[in-house]
This record gives sequence, C-alpha cells and structure tokens, in this order.
Amino acid sequence: MARVKNINGTSQYACSCGSWLKHWEKISKEKSNYCSEATCINKASVGSHVQKVSVYDSSWYIVPLCDSHNKSSGNLDIRNTTLISASKSKTCG
Repeated sequence: MARVKNINGTSQYACSCGSWLKHWEKISKEKSNYCSEATCINKASVGSHVQKVSVYDSSWYIVPLCDSHNKSSGNLDIRNTTLISASKSKTCG
C-alpha cells in the first residue's frame, strides 16, 4: 500500500490520451474499475494527479479515483495501484 496526497487544481492540464483516466489505462495496460483509495468501493471516474507522501519524491503521478476522493485534500492510502507518471514527455507525449 502506498500513501499519496491529491494535487488539487490540476484540471487545466490536458493529455492527448483523451483523459487522465484513459492515460492511466493506456500506460498501465490495466482497466480502471474501482477507486484506488484502500477502503473505497466506488467506481473510478477520473485519473487524479497525486504525489507520494515522501520527502524523496516530488514527482506527479496519475491514479484512478472516484469523484469524492479526487476532491480530498488529505493523504490517501491506495491499494495495489500502479502509479503512472503524469509527465507526458515520459509517457504519451
């Protein structure tokens, strides 16, 4: 399990994959069924920008989240979910 924090205010960033959720699916080669938050059973509706709760890694990542967890401002424990880089130049750019 990993601990991440949501990066709010990133809706202006676009991806050529069509959406950040599609970006996550394309790069991870996985299907986003449920929210990645460890205790949530809601369907994933967005690819959310997050950062690891770590002083060693300030990179931005994408994980599938439900609308509620996408708007959260606290730390989130995520289940076994692949963290996909939000850097388009490293992934789909």
